Amino acid sequence: MTIRTIIVDDEKLAIQGLMLRLERFPDVEIIDTCSNGREAIRKIKTEKPDLVFLDIQMPGFDGFSVVKGVMEIEPPLIVFVTAYQEHAVRAFEANAVNYLMKPVDEDKLADTLERVRTRLAEKRSAEEAEKLKTVLAEVAPDAIEAMPEDGEGTARYEKLINIKDRGQIFRVDVDSIERIEAAGDYMCIYTADNSLILRETMKDLERRLDPRVFQRVHRSWIVNLNQVRQVKPHTNGECFLILESGADVKVSRSYRDVVARFVH
Repeated sequence: MTIRTIIVDDEKLAIQGLMLRLERFPDVEIIDTCSNGREAIRKIKTEKPDLVFLDIQMPGFDGFSVVKGVMEIEPPLIVFVTAYQEHAVRAFEANAVNYLMKPVDEDKLADTLERVRTRLAEKRSAEEAEKLKTVLAEVAPDAIEAMPEDGEGTARYEKLINIKDRGQIFRVDVDSIERIEAAGDYMCIYTADNSLILRETMKDLERRLDPRVFQRVHRSWIVNLNQVRQVKPHTNGECFLILESGADVKVSRSYRDVVARFVH
C-alpha cells in the first residue's frame, strides 16, 4: 500500500527536513509540496492524496483554513505540524490523525505513520465492501438483503475517541470503555482506570459506537457488553449488570429485552 502524500509548509527548510525523514519509509510517496494554504487546497482537490502533512502557522490561509477548504470533497488524512504546543487541542478537534511538534521527532513520525496505515486500511476495507455490495445487488439480490446495513461491523464505528478533558487531549481506545453516563450535553466515559468528560450528546455518541458491543440500557447509561460478568434481577422487572470492575449499572424495564439478546 503506497501512501500518496503532500507536504504543506511555508518554510522550505521544514519541507526539506520532513522529506529527508520520510525517506526511511518506502511506502510513503511524496507527490507534491505546497508553500501556502491556497495552493494546498487546490492541489489536495486535484491530486487527492491519502495523507497531508500540514503546517498550522502560515500567512493567509493557516492549516485549519485548509481543512475547512477541502471539506466539500472526501478529505485526506491530516497530520498537523506545528512549533506551538497550544495548537494541539484544535488539531484534534479538526479530527487530525496526529500532530507533530517541530523539529519532527523520528520515533513520533514512525508512530504517526503507523496510525495512518491503520486508518487507510480500514477505509479501503470499507470501500471494497461497498463495491462487493454493489455487485451482489445486481447478481444476487437475496444475498445483499442479508448483509449488514451501512457497513455495520466494519470500519464504520470508532476505534479511538479523542477526549478533551481538563485542558488535555486523551486518546481512548473504544474497547477499553466500560460504561458511559449521560449528564446533559456531557458524557462521563469510564474505563478500568480512569473517568473522563466528553462534551457530546448521548444520541451522537451512540452513532459512533458499534451497537453489537455498546448498548443503551437506561436513559442515562450505555454499557460495553463485553465487560458484563453478571446479571442480577431486581424488582419491577429491572435488573443490574455487574461489570468487570465491580461497578453495577441498572437496566430499566424498557431496555431489558435489548440487553437480553446479548447477555443470555
